[in-house]
Amino acid sequence: MTRKEQELSHLHPMLRIGKSFLGTKYTANTLDESLEEKLVILPQKVDCLTFVEYVLAQALSSEFTENLQNIRYRDGIINGYPSRLHYTSDWIENGVRHGFLQDITAENSLYTNKLSLSFMSTHPELYKQLENSPKNVKQIAECEKALTGKTVHILPKNKLPDTGLPWIENGDIIAITTSLRGLDIAHVGIANYINGNLHLLHASASLGKVVISEKPLRNMLDNHKTWTGIRVVRMSHPKK
Repeated sequence: MTRKEQELSHLHPMLRIGKSFLGTKYTANTLDESLEEKLVILPQKVDCLTFVEYVLAQALSSEFTENLQNIRYRDGIINGYPSRLHYTSDWIENGVRHGFLQDITAENSLYTNKLSLSFMSTHPELYKQLENSPKNVKQIAECEKALTGKTVHILPKNKLPDTGLPWIENGDIIAITTSLRGLDIAHVGIANYINGNLHLLHASASLGKVVISEKPLRNMLDNHKTWTGIRVVRMSHPKK
């Protein structure tokens, strides 16, 4: 075992596996290259959510492919583009419902937000699978309607100190909430404490690769006016 492997071996599986992706190229829309909806596995090219999906699928158990399908698709069933969990709130709800994610914010924060989702169905031109498919747009709109009005627990960014909080742990999944109309989550990553401060291990579009944030997560939130706070979820069954 190398020194680097020894250093990583004691970490939470999400953090240990997540750090193995450091430097991996950021690439948008890797799941949309084909119009046929199928399980895409391209861990050498990630965006913020697929990075977390690949890490979580590895961390849950050795059944990587099965895990990934259960994480990415509603109830683990691939049935066209709308069956993919496009909205992170839907993604979280699916994970909690099937027992591999735990909503930590719901247990620790009294602050709530009502979901209001419409972005995809009102901007079909931004999505290859929607721009020429009224059927897909209609199904996505139905998914949005089913989620809209639901109450979720959040932590406003002004309530998150640089040092994080005792109930936010290394390896937790951090979903950053947004004020952009029709959207719920702007970015996701993995909690990583460094010298007592909470940082984010994430696939960065601006830096073009998987990195650990140079500054604490609170600083990242403050630098984005539309980023309003965070949701924290945790893998329920870590692999030993």
